[in-house]
Amino acid sequence: MEAFSSKDLAMKAQKKILSRMASKSMAQMLVDDTSGEVLDELYRVSKLHSGNRAEAQKVSKDLVKVAVKVAILIKHNKFSQDELNLAQEFRKKLHTGAMTAISFQEVEYSFDKEVMIDHLSGCRDLLVKLVENHLTPKSVGRIQHVFNHYSDPKLLTHLYDQQGVLWPSLTKICSGLNRLIEEDKL
Repeated sequence: MEAFSSKDLAMKAQKKILSRMASKSMAQMLVDDTSGEVLDELYRVSKLHSGNRAEAQKVSKDLVKVAVKVAILIKHNKFSQDELNLAQEFRKKLHTGAMTAISFQEVEYSFDKEVMIDHLSGCRDLLVKLVENHLTPKSVGRIQHVFNHYSDPKLLTHLYDQQGVLWPSLTKICSGLNRLIEEDKL
């Protein structure tokens, strides 16, 4: 006889419902103002770089869906001790990546796209490893889609061009990341 767990069923329902509701307004309900500003600028960067509003929206929705699902897994204590250690490693890598992105923005001519690609790819790989036993292959694909999108060498080069149209968005992203780091949220 198959074991039935109403807790597991409730968690699955939450993940399904919230993933269907992933939108800018939902993201604003679930995240603080600073994180919302960073998400808005990431959307703007995607839209301006690609010229494709639909793709920018898809990447943003995928980002929100993944964040919500990971938050639900954490809330329901679904990670083993080894996975929690992996989550800490992911958080450290994300923090280091954010500090690097800020440094590249603040220090003229210091940008190294290979370093940024390495940080983003490392974060992607750690996050995939963390959730692969808990989320569907479709959700894992969303993680890969988001990180591959933002680690695109052309996007990064465009983003860090001080004379480019994306520079004001990068400045706002880095300002938001700085606040998140100061508040110990990143």
